[in-house]
Amino acid sequence: MAFETTTARLRLRRPTEADRAFHSAVHSDPRLHTHAPHVLGTPGTNAKFFTSILAHWQDQNFGYWVAEDLETGVPLGWVGVKQQDGYLNLYYRFTLEAQGRGLAREAARAAATMATQWQPHDPVRALVKDHNTASVRTAESAGFVRTGERVVLPDDLPDEPASAVFEAPRVTRVDALNETVRREVLALWTAVNDAGGAVGFLPGAPVERVAEALTAHERQMGAGDAVAGALREPDGTLVGWAWWVRTPNPLLHHGRWLYRVMVDPTRQRRGLGLLLMAGMHRIAREDDVELLQLGVRSGSGASDFYAQCGYTEVGRIPGAIRVAPGDDRDDVTMARRVDGAPLRPHGGT
Repeated sequence: MAFETTTARLRLRRPTEADRAFHSAVHSDPRLHTHAPHVLGTPGTNAKFFTSILAHWQDQNFGYWVAEDLETGVPLGWVGVKQQDGYLNLYYRFTLEAQGRGLAREAARAAATMATQWQPHDPVRALVKDHNTASVRTAESAGFVRTGERVVLPDDLPDEPASAVFEAPRVTRVDALNETVRREVLALWTAVNDAGGAVGFLPGAPVERVAEALTAHERQMGAGDAVAGALREPDGTLVGWAWWVRTPNPLLHHGRWLYRVMVDPTRQRRGLGLLLMAGMHRIAREDDVELLQLGVRSGSGASDFYAQCGYTEVGRIPGAIRVAPGDDRDDVTMARRVDGAPLRPHGGT
């Protein structure tokens, strides 16, 4: 599979030999190297760097993308992940004209999401100098957190400070809950409820009711009909959770329903929901699932989020959800294929 994708404003595509001049232009622009002028590219170093990018794509079938304006096709920068010693290195560098618009953050989130779904065995890291505050903000806004580690890079000057290591949260499969995880999930679920998240309850729901729902999901897990995904930061802090559930009908066992997608409300707007969904898609793929479905409440904004994750609305029951007297919402069903191929109705072409 060739890992190419689009975001709201960018097309992220595999580079070709025709992109060599653009790569050289970006990496030879002194305005883009003010935080480390000693690594400004030369014809020789640029050629070696670009050749290594092409070779990584040839060997691994992923790597650093060319980031193009989605509407015009104009190249704006470079972003992606590359295999390093035991981790995937997140890299981003955009032209000066493209900066200040949040494009690096948008692209970095896409890169971390791709790696979470398709390259789960190695952590995704960004190595950033503390004085490069713009890059620090980009890493943090893409969901990466400081690990406390520091790394000396091969091209660092003798008196240059080491780079801080930022790492993306990772999604792991959970088939059963122990008491510690049960407490973590219950605390997260309650916090998401009270923040207004649409995860089955209204704000202020008693914790006992949430615990009953959690027990019901545990029974499904014990019967082999559900599996969870846990999104954790590098220090182990639980920041996201969701379940895939298999319906009893054997005619539907090639599909799964998504339930209770929740992200720590204190960590919103950092792309963690995208990471969680990417990990859930990986878990479904590893279980040979083909079709994914979910239900959302209209007016919650969730439909737009799931559309970003590749889901399409396939059904709607107007007024089926009564949030409060006089406040009826639509029950919206959305679906996608695990492989990302278009949904096709029976008999369709």
